[in-house]
Amino acid sequence: QVQVVESGGGLVQAGGSLRLSCAASGTTFSFRFMGWYRQPPGKQRELVARIPSGGNPNYADSVKGRFTVSRDNAKNTMFLQMNSLKPEDTAVYYCAALFSGSVYWGQGTQVTVSS
Repeated sequence: QVQVVESGGGLVQAGGSLRLSCAASGTTFSFRFMGWYRQPPGKQRELVARIPSGGNPNYADSVKGRFTVSRDNAKNTMFLQMNSLKPEDTAVYYCAALFSGSVYWGQGTQVTVSS
């Protein structure tokens, strides 16, 4: 059974940094895609960044130049380094992993950026 778990959220001041981690388990194969999504208060879930098992990542325009996504295929882990955080980055951040035609979601981790 595939499971996805995020960690690393918290409260940070504007301009600060946080690093999120995602661990996916339940298979020895690499996930074709892994990605970070977020859901700000009162808004819909949106893509932040995603990265294939072999290839270049892509980012939402709002985070380009500030966030960096990376992954370790051997360990099925993914990271999101978030720098120069802004209050509008406040959201619940979710990890998603695509495997065998299905998307698996984590429970989410709260990121709050104070002004």
